[in-house]
Amino acid sequence: MSDFTYSLVIEATDDPNFFGFYSPDLDGFTGVGGSVEDCLYKARWGMEEHVTLLRQRGLPVPAPSNDPKITIQNSKPVPA
Repeated sequence: MSDFTYSLVIEATDDPNFFGFYSPDLDGFTGVGGSVEDCLYKARWGMEEHVTLLRQRGLPVPAPSNDPKITIQNSKPVPA
């Protein structure tokens, strides 16, 4: 169903045209999109670019997930 090698979390906000996303498997990987579909598209290509940059900089690259999950949830407040 998906071509993802790492898990992805998409968070809905109070604004119906603003979603955030991140990968719990890829440290430092985050982004925003205007819809769930936009997030999926941006995340798929963004993860590939993120892994390429990690490799180019000689940083550790996490092993791909054996069972990547895509989770869509409401955003959680950030602790102050």
